[in-house]
Amino acid sequence: MIELCELLKNWPCTAKGGDFRALVSGVTDHSAEVIPGSVFVARKGRSASGLDHIQEALHNGAVAVVTDISRPPALPQGVSAISVPDAADFLAYACSAFYGHPSRELTVFAVTGTNGKTTTTRFIGQLLKACGIRAAVIGTLGVWIDGRKAPLQTPPMTTLPPAHLHRVLRYCADEGVTHIAMEASSLGLSGRRLDHCSIDYGIFLNIGTDHHAEHGGEEAYLRAKGRLSGLAGKIILNADDPAVLSITGNRRPVMTFGERHGGDTHLRIDDDGKGDWVLAAGDALTVIRTPVEGRHNRLNVAAAFASLMAAGFNMSELCRNASCLSLPEGRMQEAEGAGIRVFVDYAHTPDALEAVLSALSSLCTGRLISVFGCGGDRDREKRPQMGRVAGEYSDSVWVTSDNPRSEEPARIISDIMAGLENTPAFVRAETDRERAIRGAIYEAEPGDIVLIAGKGHEEIQISKSSSRPFSDFRTALHFLGEREAESGASGGDSRVQTTDRFWYDGSGME
Repeated sequence: MIELCELLKNWPCTAKGGDFRALVSGVTDHSAEVIPGSVFVARKGRSASGLDHIQEALHNGAVAVVTDISRPPALPQGVSAISVPDAADFLAYACSAFYGHPSRELTVFAVTGTNGKTTTTRFIGQLLKACGIRAAVIGTLGVWIDGRKAPLQTPPMTTLPPAHLHRVLRYCADEGVTHIAMEASSLGLSGRRLDHCSIDYGIFLNIGTDHHAEHGGEEAYLRAKGRLSGLAGKIILNADDPAVLSITGNRRPVMTFGERHGGDTHLRIDDDGKGDWVLAAGDALTVIRTPVEGRHNRLNVAAAFASLMAAGFNMSELCRNASCLSLPEGRMQEAEGAGIRVFVDYAHTPDALEAVLSALSSLCTGRLISVFGCGGDRDREKRPQMGRVAGEYSDSVWVTSDNPRSEEPARIISDIMAGLENTPAFVRAETDRERAIRGAIYEAEPGDIVLIAGKGHEEIQISKSSSRPFSDFRTALHFLGEREAESGASGGDSRVQTTDRFWYDGSGME
C-alpha cells in the first residue's frame, strides 16, 4: 500500500478533490480490474478509450482517476481528478512505484525480434539455472521460475501490461529471484508497457514481417522494436541482420552475435560439419553439443550466450552447461508414431516457417508434409509469402485455418494459395484444421515428417466472436494413435488418396 500523495510526488501533474492521503490498493488502466482504493488511469488504447470506462471504475471503488486530456470529466466528491501530460507514461511509472520499483532489484534481460523471443528467453533462463542462479522467464508461455510454472494469474500476452508486469517482478524479487529474462514484443514496446522498467540488457534477434497492420505499417513496426535500444542499459545485437543494425541507431552494442566473423566482442556460431556447433569469441574457440536442431535455434543459442557473456558470465562455464538447453512447448515439439515424425511449431511468419522447414528438410529421409494457415485480421501481405515458402520446401502442403478471427477462412486460404501456384508441392486446402492435421498424418508414410505450423503452444482457436479448445500437439497425438491402432487391426496402412495437385474441400473455395 502507498499513499496517493507518495505516488504523485515525483510526477508532473495537477490534482483536485478527494483525499491525497488515501491509501492506494492498486493502479490499473482496466476498469474491470479496479478494486476499492485503486487509481484508474483512463488512457487511450489502440481500439478503445479509458474515458468510456470511468463510470465502471468509480462503481468498482476507484479513489482517483488519471487522464491526459485538457478538460477531464467531472468526478464525484471524494474522488481525486488527476491530470498528467501522458497517461500511458504515468501508468508505467505508477505501476512500478506502487510495487516499490522491483526491476531495480533485479538483473533484467529483455529480448525482442520477430522470431525466437520465447526460445531465447527460455535458453537464458536454463543457462542461468545451470550456473546456480535463481532466474525467472516471462513471456508468451507465462511466468516460469527455475524451470517451473509460477502460481501467478497473468493475461495471455507476450509482454505483460505494467500493472501485471511489476506485480510479477515484485513477486520474483520477494521469492529470491535475481535475474529476469523477458520477451519484449513490438506491441508491448509501442504500448509503453516496458517504460519505467529497469532493463539492463536489450537483445535484438532479427527483424521480419509481422504485426505491420497492427502498427499501421512497416516503419511504425520498426520504430516500436527500436524503442528497446533507448530503454536498455546495454544492447546485444544480431550482427548478421541489417534491419537490426538500422533500428538501434548509433548505439554501440556491448556484444554482437551471428554466423559471420567479428571482433573480440562478437560471438560467432557455426556448424562444424560433424553434428556439433562451434562458438568463437575472439581467439577462444569451443565446440558445444546441444540437443536442439536448426540454424535458427543456433542463432538463438548464440543470442543467449552473448547476453550472458555481456553480463559477466564465463564462456567456458556456459559451454559446459549447453547440454541443459531444451526448446519450449510448441517449438519443434515432436510426436512420433507408425514410423512418422510429427513436429508442432509456432512458426507464423515467412522467416520462421522457412527456418523450421529448412531444419526439418535436413532431418527428413522421406517426404516433408506441411500443415499451416494464417491468422485473420492480421498482415495479409505475409500470406502468399508463407505459401511460397511452404511450397518450395515441402513435398505436400495442407493449407488450413489458423485463428481466422472475424475473417472468412476461405479468403485467408485463397491469399495463401496465391503464393503456392508456381511451387512444385502437392497442395490441398481444408478449412477445418483438425481434418487437415488428420489428412496430413494419414497421408504420411514411414520416414516422412509432418510439420504442423502456426499455433504451437496455443490451446484455443479463435473464430468470429468465439473460441474453442484446440491443441495442435494433442490433435496430432490423437491421430497418430488412431492410425497406429487402425494399422495394427487391419495389418495395412490407411491413407488419404487424391488425384489432382490442387484439392479443395469445397467450403467456399473456387
